[in-house]
Order: sequence, then structure tokens, then C-alpha cells
Amino acid sequence: MPSFYNEMNAADGGLRAHYADFAKWLQETSSERIDRKRAEADIAFHRVGITFAVYGEDAGKERLIPFDIVPRIIPAAEWADMAAGLRQRIKALNAFLHDIYHDQEILAAGRIPAEQVLGNRQYRPEMRGVDVPGNIYAHIAGVDIVRAGEGELYVLEDNLRVPSGVSYMIEDRKMMMRLFPELFARHKVAPVLHYPDLLLDSLRTAAPVGIEDPTVVVLTPGAFNSAYFEHTYLAQQMGVELVEGRDLFVRDNTVWMRTTQGDARVDVIYRRIDDDFLDPLAFRKDSMLGVPGLLSAYKAGRVTLANAIGTGVADDKSIYPYVPEMIRFYLGEEPILNNVPTYMCRKPEDLDYVLAHLDELVVKEVHGAGGYGMLVGPAASKAEVERFRQHLIAEPDKYIAQPTLALSNCPTFVESGLAPRHIDLRPFILSGDEVRMVPGGLTRVALREGSLVVNSSQGGGTKDTWVLEE
Repeated sequence: MPSFYNEMNAADGGLRAHYADFAKWLQETSSERIDRKRAEADIAFHRVGITFAVYGEDAGKERLIPFDIVPRIIPAAEWADMAAGLRQRIKALNAFLHDIYHDQEILAAGRIPAEQVLGNRQYRPEMRGVDVPGNIYAHIAGVDIVRAGEGELYVLEDNLRVPSGVSYMIEDRKMMMRLFPELFARHKVAPVLHYPDLLLDSLRTAAPVGIEDPTVVVLTPGAFNSAYFEHTYLAQQMGVELVEGRDLFVRDNTVWMRTTQGDARVDVIYRRIDDDFLDPLAFRKDSMLGVPGLLSAYKAGRVTLANAIGTGVADDKSIYPYVPEMIRFYLGEEPILNNVPTYMCRKPEDLDYVLAHLDELVVKEVHGAGGYGMLVGPAASKAEVERFRQHLIAEPDKYIAQPTLALSNCPTFVESGLAPRHIDLRPFILSGDEVRMVPGGLTRVALREGSLVVNSSQGGGTKDTWVLEE
């Protein structure tokens, strides 16, 4: 049996110091009140409409994302180290994106194989030589962090295209403050509710040069998108317009928005649409979601897109193993946060090892997301392992593999009562005139016993994340 790091309890069974006050409160609070408050939370989330549209077998359905009232608590010193590592990582990733669309120095130096970047389907040749404001490509990033068996932290993946989940982080905090105000009197918890203000400020600083009072909009693919709640939520919280492609048009290399008062210029677009669908004149001609001519306006420097076109190459799982090298190359520093050791199945020796140890490893599609297209070897049936073996033999370039980490767990309310469930953490990092973030992030929890898959689309839930201030 692997040993799992428990966020609340030490290996000897004693409480970790930063959980002492919460554990005391939990002990003092009647089970009847806990049950009543949990039910209140469900009703409130239904009323607000916090749902997640499901893909795969249950496509078309919407689920309430389960919310657990036991917070994930992080001491101030630990968060300070984590935040320093996140800033370092995002600076290096932005430097990498600028480089590969300009001088390609890291490729010329042989630090990353050129074919891994230039042949990647997320690499956009259309962005070669295009200057973006402040050389910022990933304005909004969600970096997934896990804690393994001995308590060490690892970055599991970088999400730089359209990372979602921040609305749940905010609503989880509002819910905890509403249900249990006495807890916030007993703990000095760092605030997160100002995230929309930070986001808007970061977007405004990213406006094209010379724009004094930029107009910002959120571009959504529409109500059928799995994260549509978040799109509407963030637009409302920032006080900006939520638009679809049909609401915008390009004239004289400038983006305009149709309004009841007439046409209004748009300077910054926080887009929640993938590159392929942004501009039918440049990418997929069948896209009904984008804005014809948007790429031309972007290349002319008349509008900012957050995140930039072509950012996806830096969050592809085949590029992930090279992020520590990016940090050394661009910043001249050693990585503060570790990567998970990764086998690249395109390498014959790595493929041989993976095929021989499939039942021990986690295998992921390099372009996969949302917990789909992956094999968790120790939890898979023999048939599933054999099916993945055939996929790997046929198309090794499409996969990476990693050790099955003993993800940390945190006490969580389930049907049988309080039980340990595995968690991860997604902090949200904003890059503008500086790198900023709210303390903590979204803690996701795998609600099925023994499951390591925390994704909402796979039945995962969420917890409020508390960073304790000094």
C-alpha cells in the first residue's frame, strides 16, 4: 500500500499545526449543523447556477460541481515558496513563447528539439514575427500542483490556453464565508474575492500601445460550452461585455462591437475560444464562433488577445518536460517547483520502459485535457492496459507517461462521513505589467474512493483553499 500525505493529520496521527483551530471547530460543531449547512450549500449553488456541462458518454448533461466544506489549508511560508515558483515558471513560459515566434534561440542552442516545437499542432506559424504587448502571451495561466507521498510538491501540468475554474474558487470562498462566518473570525485567511479586479487590471495593462481607456470584452463560444457559467460570471464580475463572435466585426483592421448605442471599438479580448475557431479566414473555415479578419487586426497591433494565439504549444504535454530547461535558459535559475519525472514515448528507450511497466504508470495523450484520453495503470483492467499498449505501439509520439504519484489527501465529507480523498491545487497566475495572483487557488478533489482523477468532468468536486496569513 502506498503512503499518502494527509493535509490535516501527520503520519503519527497528530494534527498539523495549521489545521489545529479548524479541527477544534469541527469537533465542537454538531453533525446536525454540518449536515444542514452542506444541504444549504447545494441549494445555493443550484440557485446561482454553478454547473459544469459534461462531455463524453453523458454529453449534453449538466452537473452541479460537488462542494466540500473541509477547506484545504496552506501555511503562509509554504504559499510564499509556491508563489515564487509559479512566478518563475510563468516568466520562463512567456519568454519561451516569445522566443519560438521570434529568434528561436532555445531551439538553435539544442535545448529543446526543434521538431517538438515547430511540428507541434499547437504551434501557429502565423504568429512568427508578431510582436504582442509587453511580450506577454499567457496573460492567464492555471498551473496544476500536487503533493506526493513525502509532502514534496510537483507541477503536474501548465494550462495556458483557456484555463477554467476560477469562478468556482471565488464562489467556494463566498459560500464558506456565508455558511461559517465564525471560522473566518478564528483564522486569518488571505482574501481571494478581488481576483476579478486583478484580472481586469491585468487585461487593461495589456491593451495596444497608446490606448488610454481600453474597452475589454469576454469572448465566449456560447451557452453550450462546458465553462459558460464562468464566462458569464467573469464578465459580470469585471463589469465588461460578454460577447459571441457574431457580436464583433473587423473594419479597417480594427475590432468593433455592435451595441444598441452604435458600434464601439474593442481593444482587449479575453477569449475563451480555441485558436482553431477564432477567425474563419485564417484557421478553420467552418467556424461559426469566431470573427472574420480578427488575425489581421491582431497582427496589426490594433487589438490584444488574452491569451495570445499560439500559446497552446507551451502547455502541450510533450513540451512540459522541457520547462525546467526553459527556466535555466531564459532566467539563469534553478527551478523552484519540480516537474513530475516524465517518459516521452517518442523516444525508443522511454517507450520500451513504458510498455514494460504500463500497469504502474499514468499514460497521457500529449494533447489531452479534462482527464480524458489517459490510463491510470494501477487502477486499470488488463483489457484497458492492453488497449493502451496497442495505442502506444501504433502512435508513440502521441503519449507521455509518468509515475503514479501518491497524491496527498484531505478529509472530505462523503456518504459514509469524513474520509480522506485525493486533491490537487490550481493557482491562477495573471501576467500584465507584473505577475500577480490571489493566494491559493482552486482545490479539486477526487470524490470516488481511491480515484486520482480530480477533474470536474470526471466527477470531481472542489474545496475552498485557505492560505493563512502570518
